[in-house]
Amino acid sequence: MGRAFEFRKGRKMKRWSAMAKAFTRIGKDIVMAVKEGGPNPEANSRLRAVIQNAKAANMPKENVERAIKKATDKDTANYKEQLFEGYAPHGIALLIETATDNNNRTVANIRSYFNKCNGTMGTQGSVEFMFDHTCNFRIPNNNIDIEEMELEFIDFGAEEIFADEDGILIYAPFGSFGAIQKELENRGIEILSSGFERIPQVTKKLTAAEIADVEKLIEKIEEDDDVMNVYHTMDETE
Repeated sequence: MGRAFEFRKGRKMKRWSAMAKAFTRIGKDIVMAVKEGGPNPEANSRLRAVIQNAKAANMPKENVERAIKKATDKDTANYKEQLFEGYAPHGIALLIETATDNNNRTVANIRSYFNKCNGTMGTQGSVEFMFDHTCNFRIPNNNIDIEEMELEFIDFGAEEIFADEDGILIYAPFGSFGAIQKELENRGIEILSSGFERIPQVTKKLTAAEIADVEKLIEKIEEDDDVMNVYHTMDETE
């Protein structure tokens, strides 16, 4: 198995406080998708993907419809995606994805978390190069021949395809999202969920005490309403 498989396994093993914020994050994704491409999912591939993710997260249909309607209101603030970079204690690189309607607030908050937990906020580009920006799709495992699918989807950018208990996962570079989404839809393959992740190229093993120091900062950052995802270079495999 490749790095995407190990990364996914590590993310599943850790406590997933993000689940508590799933609806909030999807709500922001809906606003950004509608502002960018309109409220019609058939004509807006980004919105289509967000609705699939909402369904996978068991978000009620009425919540999704309400969020789409709200996003069409010109008075609804748009969210800007902003990336923050820095180091946690013990040399662990952090990459933080945010979606904010007030950048000054978000910058101040993120800086305060680094300061309070003995981290160092970095400049743009200081750690981003340590992560591969990837896209992923989850589809049902309907007796699909994974090796055959890998051969077929290489032409669309797929780099790694593997099965887990929830279906089949396809990983590819960030820029391949549209091509793979279109090909899956053309083949009538149901997309259960999709998204983007940043996979560390190299990870670092820490002691239990050092892990606790790093997780203290990560948990502080993840609690912020503007934060969508936090990625790090700490080794989470057992």
